[in-house]
Amino acid sequence: MKAVEISRKAIKGVNNIVNFTVLTIILLLLAFAGYALWDSNQIYQAADKSRYAVYKPTIADEGKSFKELQALNTEVIAWLSVYGTNIDYPVTQGKDNAKYVNTNVEGLYSLSGSLFLNYSSSKDFSDFSNILYGHHMEKNTMFGEIGNFSDKTMFDSHQYGNLYFNEKNHGIEFFAFVHTDAYDKMVFTPNVGEEQQQEFLDYLIKKAKYKRDIGITTEDRIILLSTCSSSSTNGRDILIGKINDEVYDDPFSKIKTNDKKEQVYVDSKVSSLENVPYRMLLPPLFILIILVVFIIKHNYKAKQNKVNYRSEDKS
Repeated sequence: MKAVEISRKAIKGVNNIVNFTVLTIILLLLAFAGYALWDSNQIYQAADKSRYAVYKPTIADEGKSFKELQALNTEVIAWLSVYGTNIDYPVTQGKDNAKYVNTNVEGLYSLSGSLFLNYSSSKDFSDFSNILYGHHMEKNTMFGEIGNFSDKTMFDSHQYGNLYFNEKNHGIEFFAFVHTDAYDKMVFTPNVGEEQQQEFLDYLIKKAKYKRDIGITTEDRIILLSTCSSSSTNGRDILIGKINDEVYDDPFSKIKTNDKKEQVYVDSKVSSLENVPYRMLLPPLFILIILVVFIIKHNYKAKQNKVNYRSEDKS
């Protein structure tokens, strides 16, 4: 009888330890998932265009707000807007291409980084080819919407943008969308020599998934908006445009309330990405389910053992 009683207490003690351990793991997993969501939300808030809207140069303030930003960080050189998207950010240029991967336009550390011009390019965008880099982020922040141009409807309906530099607005007319590899040396050549410019331009046109004929020549200046692609390993999505002295009106600022077809398209793209961070909950929830099942089975076996011991006691 004593042996049975000791065994029963031992099993009960082990059962309590197991339950406590599993419960602790569950609480830790939930805490981790909650922190991950909070941390992810903080990163997206830091990258949201509204954070920098106060610095955006306007005709009304004659660019004074932008100059205030440049006073904070002398490496801020321009402001990029892609009409009909959330791409509406200051542009930086560091002494290398590493700094602004994890530094915001105010010069502070940030995982979302900044949009930045290749370090070896002319800051007045006078080169034939000018490459801008930015993180591919969810919730359509930074260059998160560049990949959306792989959809023909998006490409066809979003043709213009604006680039402010040297205290003046310049129009951008987008003419190609390219998906390529990060190691494509032909595309990622910031300073294309005169003898290679036509070959470079022909390569982009041939490589383009979508393109429109705007009469681009080697006399023009082109800008490449490059970001990582989720569709392939080491893939890059690039929206390519021509920098013009002519400034284009933003057609999306004139959308009437009773004619929102284009805005619905954009909003659907936003909503399809907004819930992506919550996928981080799936692994801990899956583990949680497994642990709950384990507890149920463990408790069931413990009850069965109690029944067996009682049977032994009676006998």
